[in-house]
Amino acid sequence: MKADEAAELMDKSAESDRFKQRAAVMIAAFAMVLAICGLGGSNAGKEAGLNNVLASNYFNFYQAKNLRQAALGLAVDEAELVWLTYPATPEAAKQAIREKVTRYKATIARYESEPETREGKKELMVRAKEYEEKRDHALKQDPYFDYAEALLQIAIVLTSVAIVANLAWLAYFGGVIGIVGLLLTINGFWLLVEIPGLA
Repeated sequence: MKADEAAELMDKSAESDRFKQRAAVMIAAFAMVLAICGLGGSNAGKEAGLNNVLASNYFNFYQAKNLRQAALGLAVDEAELVWLTYPATPEAAKQAIREKVTRYKATIARYESEPETREGKKELMVRAKEYEEKRDHALKQDPYFDYAEALLQIAIVLTSVAIVANLAWLAYFGGVIGIVGLLLTINGFWLLVEIPGLA
């Protein structure tokens, strides 16, 4: 083997080593983004589930208040009907009925709106809708993380194969796929762009 042939082989070997080092760094970077993406996707799923349960709880609480309010309204109507139907009712009984009707009407009004405790029907509906919005936001985030995870895994595999096969074009292809995965991960956190078919 001549000296110039040996030098040429050494240059190719050094060039191959630089390619492998860069590809390995790219794999490490994509693996890091994949871990962050997995965390974001997991959190989005948990947030969607939690907020769905909270929204459901407030809607159920609203419904319970609505049923109680309707029952009290029927009781008021019945008491007032008894009052009108039996005019000979003793005054003490009429006074007791009036007090009950007044208390029932106050409770009906309190069930409609109770800003102090935020447990009136009006406030419960607002709270339920707030949790629905949070749930919907998390549900919009989740598909971006799912697709990003898949693309990042594919990028890691392609770049790994590129190192073994010493194919630079495959590493570039893996890099492009990984960058798309990175962009989807970023979009999953901040929803900067709504991509049709993913949301």
